[in-house]
Amino acid sequence: MKKSSFVALVAGTVSGVLFALGMCMALLPEWNAFTEGVIFGSVGIVLGIATALVWCKMEHKTLPKWSGKVVLRTVYAVVSALVLGVGMCLCLVWNQIVWGTLVGLLGIVMLIALIPMIKGIK
Repeated sequence: MKKSSFVALVAGTVSGVLFALGMCMALLPEWNAFTEGVIFGSVGIVLGIATALVWCKMEHKTLPKWSGKVVLRTVYAVVSALVLGVGMCLCLVWNQIVWGTLVGLLGIVMLIALIPMIKGIK
């Protein structure tokens, strides 16, 4: 594993955990930590952006050009992650195990579909 890949792996994992924890803190009223959740989530987003920039710099690559295709893929990825999150909420918060499992599986399939959408099928 290259050094740049390892740095991106660690920093990306930390940023994802911070963002997820922040979202939980902000959106679960039982935790009573909305302000702290917004701060954690914001730090996670900033760290994620910094991770992408550092990785591009270490790999001597430029940032991707913005086009309609990139924007649509990004929107699709966000919607897919939200569908997976809704499935998790149905299971864990609202005790709708069957519907939550089905919606969560749909979100996972949508996320897996990103691979051929971005890399293509050869």
